[in-house]
Amino acid sequence: MRGRRGVALTGAGISTESGIPDYRGPSSRERKGRPILYREFIGDPSARTRYWARSVLGWPKMSSVEPNAGHFALAALEEQGAIASVITQNVDGLHQAAGSRAVLELHGTLAEVVCTECRTVESRHDLQARLLHLNPGFARIAAEIAPDGDAEIPVEATRSFRVPACLECSGVLRPNIIFFGENVPAPRVEEAFTMVEEADFLLVAGSSLAVYSGFRFVQRVAKRGAPVVIINLGATRGDELATVRMEAATGQALPQLAGLLRES
Repeated sequence: MRGRRGVALTGAGISTESGIPDYRGPSSRERKGRPILYREFIGDPSARTRYWARSVLGWPKMSSVEPNAGHFALAALEEQGAIASVITQNVDGLHQAAGSRAVLELHGTLAEVVCTECRTVESRHDLQARLLHLNPGFARIAAEIAPDGDAEIPVEATRSFRVPACLECSGVLRPNIIFFGENVPAPRVEEAFTMVEEADFLLVAGSSLAVYSGFRFVQRVAKRGAPVVIINLGATRGDELATVRMEAATGQALPQLAGLLRES
């Protein structure tokens, strides 16, 4: 990486050290929940109700998490000129909170909600106030935080939950993220491909690359012969394409890497 300028691709593994659980990490098998699918959210009003009921409990935790050493190290690598930008599969906003400036949120952000009809955007913070106003006392329910910013609660606890509509057109609101089973918008994918095509190397941090939306960038970089560096706990889909593969926590390895490049 010395004397080169690359792009970082990050996944859920970089945020686990901030307290956000993941689906495919070393401890993910212990969890019984699964992510809601796009077709469920769009096509089933009861699924949307369950999503927002769970989200209203998970949001306080999600909105209060702080960046960890791995996030700060990537911001430092950008400041040093070793990293041009970060493509993240995460929706938690922690890269920006740590000081990274050039961040492409491949799967969107939980900090916003958008109307499915008029496309008006509302902050998730403002929606939280409306959700709690319509459902007094709901926030007192004890719940286990889930990987996608919501919480594990019994289905019966969500049946009387009320969901607010869009303030502009009374349309259906959705989080401004890419659901499982939904495609990333083509312009966003092309922007990411442009980033990796211009990069001297790709640094993968905290991703199993199980989802193709991230793995395709590893394929593209490896195909043109540029180095691929993978730092992750556990095997990844891209291990055979890696120039360097490190079995390590990103919060430990990335600060060391930033320090070594700073010294050089």
